[in-house]
Amino acid sequence: MRFDQHGVPLTAATAAAVEELDRAVDSLLHFRSDVGDLAERVVAEDPTLPLGNALRVYLAVLSTDPQFVPVVADQFAKFRSVVDTTALTPGEQVHVEAASRLLDGDLADAGRLLAHRSAAEPRDAIALAFGHQIDFLTGNAVSLRDRVGAALPSWSESDPHYANLLGMYAFGLEECGHWEKAEQVGRHAMALDSTDVWSIHAVGHSHEMRAQFSAGIALFDQRRADWDTGNLLRGHIWWHYCLFLLEAGQRDQALAIYDEVLAPDGSETLRDVVNGASLLWRMYLDGTHDAPRWHALAQTWPSRMTIPFSAFNDMHAVMCYVGAGEDKAAEQLIADRRRYVSEAPGHVTNAAMTADVGLPVCEALLAFGRQRYAEAVDLLWPLRRRVHEFGGSHAQRDVVQRTLVEAAFRAGRKDQARLLVGERISLRPDSPYNQLKLSQINTA
Repeated sequence: MRFDQHGVPLTAATAAAVEELDRAVDSLLHFRSDVGDLAERVVAEDPTLPLGNALRVYLAVLSTDPQFVPVVADQFAKFRSVVDTTALTPGEQVHVEAASRLLDGDLADAGRLLAHRSAAEPRDAIALAFGHQIDFLTGNAVSLRDRVGAALPSWSESDPHYANLLGMYAFGLEECGHWEKAEQVGRHAMALDSTDVWSIHAVGHSHEMRAQFSAGIALFDQRRADWDTGNLLRGHIWWHYCLFLLEAGQRDQALAIYDEVLAPDGSETLRDVVNGASLLWRMYLDGTHDAPRWHALAQTWPSRMTIPFSAFNDMHAVMCYVGAGEDKAAEQLIADRRRYVSEAPGHVTNAAMTADVGLPVCEALLAFGRQRYAEAVDLLWPLRRRVHEFGGSHAQRDVVQRTLVEAAFRAGRKDQARLLVGERISLRPDSPYNQLKLSQINTA
């Protein structure tokens, strides 16, 4: 029996395989860009290492980019065909089953399995990290907080990766509305490990939710050396930076960053395109329509849309199609997703997300682009307290809420607009956007 760097038992053919796994987990917890390559090295060293094979599945499925999944699914099937799972440790059996559920599209059940694993072994960093990501992708803010919070007492500052867990906990706190506590915990994590980009990201979120755009810009400027290279969150943190700039009234600077960092150049990931679409749609709602930028983004989507995989991503694809004036592409995507939800097995988490939230949001975006604002309001109004169900953060989903606000104004739905703005200004009175909308209500 061998043990990983956190003392968790595992089945490995060689000590070198455990060392490779430890390196991959370290990269995973720091969101480094080399995590995929390191996961391949783990399996190359020991092709039947259960955690190495599960790790590849977790990375592929939770990337939300379907292009990575078919090859990994074939590799995992070969692994399962030659391994006697009854001979594995209980924890490895859970990971193998959770990875299988993910490949079947059942994120909810995979998340439950990993929660059971964390309860039995709170020092299983792989279970915590990927359970945390499943909570994020399914919009389960309470579990995003408590899954990690329950495990923290089993760790200490002397443990490798304690700071990374604090960063995860900080993000869960922020998504549950504990903004000051989130900043406190996140800054503690940053002090313990300056390279923990998830804690930098979490503190940035805490500033976003309190409309502290100057503090958010200062944070990212001060810590830029820690997040602006070699990690999977680089583009996303630049997106947050741009949101702060928009709140500060610096639209041109935000666009300059978009062109330099977020605009597609042939090497963009799906996450990059999502970030770019979300930023441009906010500007679109404010009256800035830049067809060339939209067209460049829209061209990146068709090859990624052939396999229904993420309702959250579908929304951003429709934004791009609408912004580029490609309404037929948006219509085709919506029609394809309708077929998908009618045919998908009941256990597929994304099918339920698409049916309940994704489709009406996509339909509302298309209606908004066609200036059918009352229709957009009618589609989004029933979802305004449910939009978290297709995943993402409060900051990311605010683009949907702002679309509803703008549609209500443009449709002449004064009572609904007043209610929406009242909710926003009471929660975040210092937000320039909320103040602007309150002024519009008061002068209407």
